[in-house]
Amino acid sequence: MTDDTTSVGLSTGPRRPNARGQGERLRDEIISAAVKMLGDLADDEALSMRAVARAVSISPSSVYLYFPDRDALVAATMQRCHAQMLQAADEAEAAHHDPALGLRARILAQAGWVQEHPGIHKVMHESKVGMPFKRVLFTRTAAAVQRCMDAGVASPGDAATVALDLRTAVTGMLSLRINEPDLPWPPFPEQADRFLFKLVGLAPPTGEETPSQAT
Repeated sequence: MTDDTTSVGLSTGPRRPNARGQGERLRDEIISAAVKMLGDLADDEALSMRAVARAVSISPSSVYLYFPDRDALVAATMQRCHAQMLQAADEAEAAHHDPALGLRARILAQAGWVQEHPGIHKVMHESKVGMPFKRVLFTRTAAAVQRCMDAGVASPGDAATVALDLRTAVTGMLSLRINEPDLPWPPFPEQADRFLFKLVGLAPPTGEETPSQAT
Protein backbone atom coordinates (compact mmCIF):
# COMPACT_ATOMS: atom_id res chain seq x y z
CA MET A 1 0.00 0.00 0.00
CA THR A 2 1.29 3.47 -0.85
CA ASP A 3 1.13 5.97 2.00
CA ASP A 4 0.33 9.50 0.84
CA THR A 5 1.64 11.00 4.07
CA THR A 6 3.96 13.57 2.53
CA SER A 7 1.26 16.24 2.68
CA VAL A 8 -0.27 15.37 6.03
CA GLY A 9 -2.61 18.08 7.22
CA LEU A 10 -6.20 18.87 8.09
CA SER A 11 -8.84 18.52 5.43
CA THR A 12 -9.12 21.27 2.86
CA GLY A 13 -12.31 19.71 1.50
CA PRO A 14 -15.92 20.56 2.37
CA ARG A 15 -15.51 19.51 6.01
CA ARG A 16 -14.28 22.19 8.39
CA PRO A 17 -11.32 21.20 10.58
CA ASN A 18 -12.13 20.11 14.10
CA ALA A 19 -11.64 22.72 16.79
CA ARG A 20 -8.91 22.17 19.36
CA GLY A 21 -9.76 19.21 21.56
CA GLN A 22 -12.03 17.57 18.98
CA GLY A 23 -9.40 15.35 17.39
CA GLU A 24 -10.71 12.31 19.26
CA ARG A 25 -14.16 12.99 17.80
CA LEU A 26 -12.77 12.88 14.27
CA ARG A 27 -10.91 9.66 15.08
CA ASP A 28 -14.19 8.14 16.26
CA GLU A 29 -15.92 9.26 13.07
CA ILE A 30 -13.22 7.61 10.98
CA ILE A 31 -13.62 4.36 12.90
CA SER A 32 -17.41 4.54 12.59
CA ALA A 33 -17.11 4.91 8.84
CA ALA A 34 -14.69 1.97 8.71
CA VAL A 35 -17.07 -0.17 10.78
CA LYS A 36 -19.85 0.37 8.26
CA MET A 37 -17.60 -0.24 5.27
CA LEU A 38 -16.00 -3.37 6.70
CA GLY A 39 -19.42 -4.69 7.65
CA ASP A 40 -20.53 -4.28 4.04
CA LEU A 41 -17.28 -5.49 2.45
CA ALA A 42 -16.64 -8.39 4.87
CA ASP A 43 -13.00 -8.18 3.74
CA ASP A 44 -10.41 -5.78 5.14
CA GLU A 45 -8.22 -6.17 2.04
CA ALA A 46 -10.98 -4.39 0.10
CA LEU A 47 -10.97 -1.41 2.45
CA SER A 48 -9.59 1.81 0.98
CA MET A 49 -8.26 4.61 3.14
CA ARG A 50 -9.39 7.05 0.45
CA ALA A 51 -12.91 5.64 0.54
CA VAL A 52 -13.01 6.01 4.32
CA ALA A 53 -11.82 9.60 3.96
CA ARG A 54 -14.59 10.32 1.43
CA ALA A 55 -17.19 8.84 3.78
CA VAL A 56 -16.09 11.28 6.51
CA SER A 57 -15.63 14.18 4.07
CA ILE A 58 -11.96 14.68 4.84
CA SER A 59 -8.77 14.34 2.85
CA PRO A 60 -6.90 11.01 2.87
CA SER A 61 -3.96 12.73 4.53
CA SER A 62 -6.20 13.57 7.48
CA VAL A 63 -6.88 9.87 8.06
CA TYR A 64 -3.13 9.28 8.31
CA LEU A 65 -2.96 11.74 11.19
CA TYR A 66 -4.70 9.08 13.29
CA PHE A 67 -3.82 5.80 11.56
CA PRO A 68 -0.41 5.27 9.93
CA ASP A 69 -1.74 2.61 7.57
CA ARG A 70 -4.77 0.50 6.76
CA ASP A 71 -3.79 -2.25 9.19
CA ALA A 72 -3.84 0.23 12.07
CA LEU A 73 -7.30 1.42 11.07
CA VAL A 74 -8.59 -2.14 10.72
CA ALA A 75 -7.18 -3.07 14.14
CA ALA A 76 -8.77 -0.05 15.83
CA THR A 77 -12.08 -0.74 14.11
CA MET A 78 -12.10 -4.39 15.12
CA GLN A 79 -11.13 -3.49 18.67
CA ARG A 80 -14.22 -1.29 18.96
CA CYS A 81 -16.45 -4.03 17.52
CA HIS A 82 -14.91 -6.65 19.77
CA ALA A 83 -15.52 -4.44 22.80
CA GLN A 84 -19.19 -4.16 21.83
CA MET A 85 -19.52 -7.92 21.48
CA LEU A 86 -17.71 -8.42 24.79
CA GLN A 87 -20.03 -5.97 26.53
CA ALA A 88 -23.10 -7.78 25.19
CA ALA A 89 -21.73 -11.10 26.43
CA ASP A 90 -20.76 -9.72 29.84
CA GLU A 91 -24.16 -8.10 30.39
CA ALA A 92 -26.00 -11.25 29.34
CA GLU A 93 -24.02 -13.38 31.77
CA ALA A 94 -24.41 -10.87 34.60
CA ALA A 95 -28.20 -11.10 34.31
CA HIS A 96 -28.10 -14.64 35.74
CA HIS A 97 -27.12 -15.82 39.19
CA ASP A 98 -26.88 -19.43 38.04
CA PRO A 99 -23.38 -19.91 36.52
CA ALA A 100 -24.66 -22.44 33.98
CA LEU A 101 -27.35 -20.09 32.72
CA GLY A 102 -24.82 -17.28 32.79
CA LEU A 103 -22.39 -19.17 30.55
CA ARG A 104 -25.20 -20.13 28.20
CA ALA A 105 -26.39 -16.51 28.06
CA ARG A 106 -22.83 -15.39 27.30
CA ILE A 107 -22.59 -17.75 24.33
CA LEU A 108 -26.03 -16.83 23.00
CA ALA A 109 -25.31 -13.11 23.29
CA GLN A 110 -22.05 -13.52 21.41
CA ALA A 111 -23.86 -15.43 18.68
CA GLY A 112 -26.63 -12.85 18.53
CA TRP A 113 -24.09 -10.06 18.04
CA VAL A 114 -22.32 -11.99 15.29
CA GLN A 115 -25.57 -12.70 13.47
CA GLU A 116 -26.25 -8.96 13.44
CA HIS A 117 -22.73 -8.21 12.17
CA PRO A 118 -21.71 -11.11 9.88
CA GLY A 119 -19.31 -9.01 7.79
CA ILE A 120 -17.48 -7.80 10.88
CA HIS A 121 -17.21 -11.37 12.16
CA LYS A 122 -15.57 -12.46 8.90
CA VAL A 123 -13.01 -9.66 9.11
CA MET A 124 -12.36 -10.30 12.80
CA HIS A 125 -11.55 -13.96 12.21
CA GLU A 126 -10.17 -14.00 8.66
CA SER A 127 -8.03 -10.86 8.58
CA LYS A 128 -4.25 -11.15 8.72
CA VAL A 129 -4.09 -8.05 10.92
CA GLY A 130 -2.99 -8.81 14.48
CA MET A 131 -5.77 -8.48 17.07
CA PRO A 132 -4.38 -9.40 20.52
CA PHE A 133 -7.41 -7.87 22.22
CA LYS A 134 -9.48 -10.89 21.14
CA ARG A 135 -7.91 -12.88 23.96
CA VAL A 136 -10.10 -11.02 26.47
CA LEU A 137 -13.22 -12.81 25.24
CA PHE A 138 -11.47 -16.15 25.70
CA THR A 139 -10.27 -15.37 29.22
CA ARG A 140 -13.73 -14.26 30.31
CA THR A 141 -15.31 -17.37 28.84
CA ALA A 142 -12.72 -19.47 30.66
CA ALA A 143 -13.63 -17.67 33.88
CA ALA A 144 -17.31 -18.43 33.26
CA VAL A 145 -16.47 -22.10 32.68
CA GLN A 146 -14.45 -22.11 35.90
CA ARG A 147 -17.43 -20.71 37.83
CA CYS A 148 -19.54 -23.58 36.53
CA MET A 149 -16.89 -26.08 37.64
CA ASP A 150 -16.60 -24.47 41.06
CA ALA A 151 -20.38 -24.65 41.48
CA GLY A 152 -20.38 -28.33 40.56
CA VAL A 153 -22.65 -27.88 37.54
CA ALA A 154 -19.89 -28.60 34.99
CA SER A 155 -17.50 -31.50 34.67
CA PRO A 156 -14.23 -30.86 36.54
CA GLY A 157 -11.17 -30.16 34.42
CA ASP A 158 -8.97 -27.46 32.95
CA ALA A 159 -11.28 -24.49 32.38
CA ALA A 160 -8.94 -22.89 29.83
CA THR A 161 -8.85 -26.03 27.67
CA VAL A 162 -12.62 -26.43 27.85
CA ALA A 163 -13.13 -22.75 26.99
CA LEU A 164 -10.81 -23.09 24.00
CA ASP A 165 -12.77 -26.09 22.74
CA LEU A 166 -16.01 -24.19 23.24
CA ARG A 167 -14.67 -21.13 21.43
CA THR A 168 -13.51 -23.29 18.52
CA ALA A 169 -16.93 -24.91 18.23
CA VAL A 170 -18.92 -21.68 18.51
CA THR A 171 -16.70 -19.56 16.26
CA GLY A 172 -16.48 -22.28 13.63
CA MET A 173 -20.21 -22.85 13.68
CA LEU A 174 -20.95 -19.12 13.34
CA SER A 175 -18.54 -18.84 10.41
CA LEU A 176 -20.19 -21.80 8.70
CA ARG A 177 -23.63 -20.28 9.18
CA ILE A 178 -22.41 -17.09 7.51
CA ASN A 179 -20.57 -18.81 4.65
CA GLU A 180 -23.02 -21.67 4.08
CA PRO A 181 -26.43 -20.30 5.04
CA ASP A 182 -28.33 -22.86 2.94
CA LEU A 183 -27.37 -25.80 5.15
CA PRO A 184 -30.24 -27.12 7.33
CA TRP A 185 -29.13 -25.24 10.44
CA PRO A 186 -31.05 -25.88 13.66
CA PRO A 187 -31.88 -22.90 15.91
CA PHE A 188 -28.61 -21.76 17.43
CA PRO A 189 -29.69 -22.24 21.07
CA GLU A 190 -30.24 -25.95 20.38
CA GLN A 191 -26.76 -26.29 18.91
CA ALA A 192 -25.23 -24.23 21.70
CA ASP A 193 -26.84 -26.48 24.28
CA ARG A 194 -25.23 -29.51 22.65
CA PHE A 195 -21.83 -27.79 22.74
CA LEU A 196 -22.31 -26.89 26.39
CA PHE A 197 -23.37 -30.45 27.26
CA LYS A 198 -20.66 -32.26 25.30
CA LEU A 199 -17.76 -29.87 25.91
CA VAL A 200 -18.53 -28.36 29.32
CA GLY A 201 -20.76 -31.00 30.85
CA LEU A 202 -23.71 -28.69 31.51
CA ALA A 203 -27.14 -30.26 31.75
CA PRO A 204 -29.70 -28.93 29.23
CA PRO A 205 -31.53 -25.89 30.66
CA THR A 206 -34.93 -26.39 32.23
CA GLY A 207 -37.56 -24.05 33.59
CA GLU A 208 -38.61 -20.61 32.41
CA GLU A 209 -35.37 -18.70 33.00
CA THR A 210 -33.74 -18.77 29.56
CA PRO A 211 -31.68 -16.09 27.79
CA SER A 212 -33.00 -14.43 24.65
CA GLN A 213 -33.02 -16.72 21.66
CA ALA A 214 -30.57 -16.24 18.76
CA THR A 215 -31.74 -18.20 15.74
